[in-house]
Amino acid sequence: MVEPYQNRIELLQGTLDMIILQTLQWGPQHGYAISQAIRAGSGDVLQVETGSLYPALHRLQRRGWLKSEWKQSENKQRTKVYSLTAKGKKQLAAEHDRWNKMTIAIAGLMNAKGSKT
Repeated sequence: MVEPYQNRIELLQGTLDMIILQTLQWGPQHGYAISQAIRAGSGDVLQVETGSLYPALHRLQRRGWLKSEWKQSENKQRTKVYSLTAKGKKQLAAEHDRWNKMTIAIAGLMNAKGSKT
């Protein structure tokens, strides 16, 4: 069973975590590429600032959902590249299930005719 979010902060972090995990499902990326993939994939609606992205990446790594390694970029700079672990893939599936349930619940509320009391 997928546990519900307990509070607003957990919901926001959980949503960011899910988006990062989803982005990394497409392959290993460095931080800037992750933020650009989120921006592009959302049609420029979602923009994750550095101050939110890197703490989230570190949190996900501490939980064992991501791993990282230093690589050299095309322009010869060292960059930290993040990728999903097996545990991260499992977490993404759980987050996706929770997200689907939440969007169905919210859609139900938004489309409800309401009752007059």
